[in-house]
Amino acid sequence: MEKNKHFLVGIFGDQDDLLHGVEHIRHAGVKIHEAYTPFPVHGLEHALGYTRSWMPRAAFVFGFLGICSAITMQTWMMGIDWPMIIGGKSYVAVPDFVPVSFEMTVLFAAFGMVGTFLVTNDLKPYGVPRIFDIRSTDDKHVVAIDLANNTLSEEQIAQVLKEAHVEEYYRKDFTDEENEGGFWKYVVDLFTNGVTRSSRIANHR
Repeated sequence: MEKNKHFLVGIFGDQDDLLHGVEHIRHAGVKIHEAYTPFPVHGLEHALGYTRSWMPRAAFVFGFLGICSAITMQTWMMGIDWPMIIGGKSYVAVPDFVPVSFEMTVLFAAFGMVGTFLVTNDLKPYGVPRIFDIRSTDDKHVVAIDLANNTLSEEQIAQVLKEAHVEEYYRKDFTDEENEGGFWKYVVDLFTNGVTRSSRIANHR
């Protein structure tokens, strides 16, 4: 069975049921692909076993790169490439470098974090949206389980979902077209139809 194509989807109607259900599912040894909710559910990330994000470390790296670039740029321009005496100050007047260094630190950190977020979450413009159940944008909580990532059979996972008190569950299969986008497909779709597949929802389930 191929990964990221065949899922069992469980539907919860209440956030407390979702939290207890996720804990039960994971305790039974079932690996959860992802949970989707119409609003933030406090404690869900802990129930899913998520660890602390490393994004703050990335922000520090980008910010450090920004301040190093700013100091190097100003030192080169004002002290080596085109030295000028301004107001009787030395060529390399470090206190004067603070505003530019601060701005470039913020600039590098901001753009670096946005780029990192887009890459790590695979949010490319020609990506195909993965919609397990449209009701997750309304009033239902959805848990998706990739069958290929679990050693338990589909029937055993379905039994676990029942024990977790889901309102309903069903199997969701994605085709190759639904799984794989493409830049050229995106461009052709955009210019021929005026809208891309990422802004259309073909079916709810």
